[in-house]
Amino acid sequence: MKTRITELFGIKHPIFLSGMSWISVPKMVAAVSNAGGLGILATGPLNAEQTRKAIKEIRSLTDKPFGANATLLFPGAAENAKVLLEEKVPVINFSLGKGDWIVREAHTYGGKVIATVVNARHAKRAEDYGCDGVIATGHEAAAHGEHVTSLVLVPSLVDAVKIPVIATGGFGDGRGLAAALALGAEGIAMGTRFMTTKESPLHDVYKKLSMEKSVEDTLYSDRFDGLLCRIMKTDAAERAIKKGLNLPAAFINAQEIAKQLKLPFFKLFVGVMFAGWKTAKQLAFMANGFHAIRVATEEGDTKEGVLPVGQVMGLLHDEPTVAELMDRMVAEAQKQQQKLDAHFA
Repeated sequence: MKTRITELFGIKHPIFLSGMSWISVPKMVAAVSNAGGLGILATGPLNAEQTRKAIKEIRSLTDKPFGANATLLFPGAAENAKVLLEEKVPVINFSLGKGDWIVREAHTYGGKVIATVVNARHAKRAEDYGCDGVIATGHEAAAHGEHVTSLVLVPSLVDAVKIPVIATGGFGDGRGLAAALALGAEGIAMGTRFMTTKESPLHDVYKKLSMEKSVEDTLYSDRFDGLLCRIMKTDAAERAIKKGLNLPAAFINAQEIAKQLKLPFFKLFVGVMFAGWKTAKQLAFMANGFHAIRVATEEGDTKEGVLPVGQVMGLLHDEPTVAELMDRMVAEAQKQQQKLDAHFA
């Protein structure tokens, strides 16, 4: 397949691995890149030293193009982004913050930058920054899509900007890939579908649940991690949304995050307090969200764990290897093209 995205990033298939915390680890990134797509490393749970080590591990596993993300709202994200620039990562994906400085620095070594956006205003701002493309996150997506569905969001952004649009939210097979291309996207990014593959580190408990649940088995609320967020419908998820912000738990979980990121907790705590109540509240929500996602992903915990998933979860019925999945999707997309050709003949 050939699109502006495959040409721009030097990849075979216009399929990206979304940068998912505790899922998009070096092994997963390399598997997607080796299969012809673009793997994106999730740096959210990593400190700068771990990020550098992960990049070196990816390079030991593949000689293909790969990317890494920086969620700029997270503590330590700016430091991680600087590591990505120092290591000259081929593709950097940023979200939830102003990434103009990343674009400037990456372009000095020939790197490419894509911004994750949810509306035309953000997409136009990314284009003004000089971004090489945008990932359009539709309502169907896991985690932080907003109110507009991919069916409408993607063509609206294609009309709004000249840079390539990558669609995410609701895509998990070749039919979805063909549909995204028909909407004007140059490729797709997938999280939920890649989570249930052989190479994925997602705990088997949640892989099994992902294949059992339907397209209706997700919850969408801003009471889980403070942002509009789509998660798997479970008893634990319903309890988390009902409870909302739990400040005592956030204080404990923030200490866990500070330890993980090798940040002095007192310094992190004071910084959050001086950021104002709105930001402090958001970060407190995220501290609890991080804990719930980590124990779901790594430990298979169904009592406290909560897993971000997209509505496409209901289309998952098997656990293929990454390479099998990608080959199958391309074949399915080609089959859909042939059907459309027959319709228009």
